[in-house]
Amino acid sequence: MHLAYPAVLAVLLFCTGLYGVLARRNAILVLMSVELMLNAVNLNLVAFDVWLRDTLHSGQALTLFTIAIAAAEIGIGLAIVLLVYRNRGSSDIDRLRDLAERPDGADADGTPRPDTKAEATA
Repeated sequence: MHLAYPAVLAVLLFCTGLYGVLARRNAILVLMSVELMLNAVNLNLVAFDVWLRDTLHSGQALTLFTIAIAAAEIGIGLAIVLLVYRNRGSSDIDRLRDLAERPDGADADGTPRPDTKAEATA
């Protein structure tokens, strides 16, 4: 087996995933793009394991480890995206910058927020 074929496919997959991470605004599409990049790494690990004829099959073992980590990452990432969508009504990544709290008590556009403690005690 030629090593060039899976390597070229892995490069194409990785570049597609990288483009998706850099160009997309939807958080779910960004997570899917990260999965594409991880799958490209997995393809390289298995291809080099077969090409080197490793007796321990360490490339395949690392691939299984990467798949387990990717599954955990997708589970946590999807939970975070769903919570943000439930609270904000959008999963647009550009709007996620507005989640940071300002130390002076102002919103992202500079308008001061009402004092919620005073309203709760009144």
